[in-house]
Amino acid sequence: MELIRMPILENGAQLTAYLHNTYPDEMPNRVKRPAVLICPGGAYRFVSRREFDPPAMAFFSKGYHVFVLDYSVVPQELSAMLPLREVSTAMATIRRKAQAGEWDVLPDQIAILGFSAGGHLAASLSVYWNHPDLLRSLSIQPGENKPNAAILCYPVITSGPFAHRDSIVNISGSREPGEKWDFWSLENHVSQDTPPTFLWHTVTDPAVPVENSMLYAAALQKQHIPFECHLFAEGDHGLSLCNEEVNTVNVACQPWIDLALCWLGNRFSFGY
Repeated sequence: MELIRMPILENGAQLTAYLHNTYPDEMPNRVKRPAVLICPGGAYRFVSRREFDPPAMAFFSKGYHVFVLDYSVVPQELSAMLPLREVSTAMATIRRKAQAGEWDVLPDQIAILGFSAGGHLAASLSVYWNHPDLLRSLSIQPGENKPNAAILCYPVITSGPFAHRDSIVNISGSREPGEKWDFWSLENHVSQDTPPTFLWHTVTDPAVPVENSMLYAAALQKQHIPFECHLFAEGDHGLSLCNEEVNTVNVACQPWIDLALCWLGNRFSFGY
């Protein structure tokens, strides 16, 4: 494995790459691979460590190149779309490196995965990758930052009645509902340009209500975007891999990782 860390923009955000070594003589079917870009959660207030290395290694062990974004959080000023600019830059960087043949990534098989507020960031890129203000602020070409698929794990989605208020306040820079909150209510911004999406959530999530995933799934269905949604009967928030390593053992929810890998493998025609 090759481990690379590189800065993203100028704000201290960092992209960590976990890259497979290439052995074309012995493993000719694994010279170029799909990739997953992970955004950990943390209410835009911190970046969760249990949603950093453990899921990265889970996807890496199944043959994917994996990238994790350590994005900006408060007390930095986030309302100028800063985390969205960072994740856009990260996605565009991965794709440019792939097109240049530097990282052996398949440029049309790059998924984004996010947990909780990181799920909100992943979904934000899914709906806003071609937003004119975003493209102007980064000087990137349309499509360079578009995910080919999205995996959203107990995501923050809405700024409405089922909002995770802290996340919405932190990303919007506003403590009161209004235009800034509406921009980050992502179920209202799904379009034909939104990538296929996998979602999972627990019905009893005490922090981010399950309605967040349900609202996004309904929006995807309305736009005829392919999706898969799994709702587990019971479970806390922030489960990550749901195992002893991350101190969130929940055997009933552990299958999410295999379900997500199956879904993504089918989309990318990638076996493991």
